[in-house]
Amino acid sequence: MMEWTDRHCRAFHRQLTAHGLLYTEMVTTGAVIHGDREHLIGFSECEHPIACQLGGSDPAEMAEAARIVEGFGYDEVNINVGCPSDRVQSGRFGACLMEEPALVAACVEAMKSAVEIPVTVKCRIGVDDQDPELALDAMADAVFAAGSDALWVHARKAWLKGLSPKENRDIPPLDYDRVLRLKQRLPEKFIGLNGGLQDLDQAEPFLDTLDGLMFGRAAYHTPEILGSVDRRLYGGTETDVSPWAAVKGHMTYLEEQLEKGVKLAHMTRHMLGLFHSRPGARAWRRILTVEAIKPGAGLEVVEQALAAVSPAGADLAAAE
Repeated sequence: MMEWTDRHCRAFHRQLTAHGLLYTEMVTTGAVIHGDREHLIGFSECEHPIACQLGGSDPAEMAEAARIVEGFGYDEVNINVGCPSDRVQSGRFGACLMEEPALVAACVEAMKSAVEIPVTVKCRIGVDDQDPELALDAMADAVFAAGSDALWVHARKAWLKGLSPKENRDIPPLDYDRVLRLKQRLPEKFIGLNGGLQDLDQAEPFLDTLDGLMFGRAAYHTPEILGSVDRRLYGGTETDVSPWAAVKGHMTYLEEQLEKGVKLAHMTRHMLGLFHSRPGARAWRRILTVEAIKPGAGLEVVEQALAAVSPAGADLAAAE
């Protein structure tokens, strides 16, 4: 989700769910230690609860980066053992670490010694020619022995040789049953599911066995699915958040950021899919895409786009 789930995306998604755990883009340990930290891992208070996702493989550097992350106020720090890109492989982190569970465990152990917040891992079920039965068990056993508080499993192998990162999102097929077998073997451990989850109707039944659900591209492209998360997954009694209410609620954040000099288009690009498949969705996208990039674009652009979606929706937003 690099270049997708930035702070503006997360602040918007928080309008749709008060309880869902939000993840940052993956950021490397070197960037956290030596780079512009406020730019890379800064976030707004409204984003809590929030986890910072780190890429790296040196235990000492992972521990130092985790300390910095904790100092920034994050609620969790996560190790990425799932990204298949060439750039990530060359840095010896991401999915290639599926072949080095002992090293990932050493990172977990070092981070657990350095911070008080939960340390978690997100991995694949295997890479290349690995047997997913052996590879996932090896990773899970290693990181839990080292103290990991949770393991999030993308239920698909990553092919590091011969497939692009884009192709790795569809090939090879998902294997949810493999993740279910892991949970059955480790019933006391937190095992969460990631990969190919499209909506709550599809995903919620997995909670009969597993402990958590992670939405990536589906939440980005069709964020409306987040509007019922608090009620359906967290047992809340609140009314589901409508797309119109989410936009209205987000106006204060947009205004604050505009006053700080943030360009409107940098924020509204994350909102384009909100009215997916609803009447007026095309007008919503067109107005935000065309008008938000113009010099001086402000809240009036969002108001114009919202009014174009549908009269019924605009009336609902006003009522709420």
